[in-house]
Amino acid sequence: MSLRRLLSVSAMVTVLQGSPLATEATAVASPAPSTIVVAKDFMFAPASLTVRAGSTVTWTNSDDEPHSVVGEAGLFRSGALDTGESFSFRFDRPGTYRYTCSIHPRMVGTIVVE
Repeated sequence: MSLRRLLSVSAMVTVLQGSPLATEATAVASPAPSTIVVAKDFMFAPASLTVRAGSTVTWTNSDDEPHSVVGEAGLFRSGALDTGESFSFRFDRPGTYRYTCSIHPRMVGTIVVE
């Protein structure tokens, strides 16, 4: 796609924002569902979460201490997340995925993908 065409499409999207057509356009382009897990008070909340295959889970650190997200099977691993930072992972296959904070191993959680 040419730059001119791309800018034209971008301008149309900007004009559509706030109009009844924006909802329809958004529905067509919406990504897979996304869910947030918060690291707060040295816990993951919710500690257990069930999502559909294809969903993206985002962990956000709301503590004053750094935390990480490390899948037990090694499928996903964040670096240290400072306050306000996030890490996301898309779960494409059904299964049970346990994870922990490598900095604070008592912080554990589970994602169940259906």
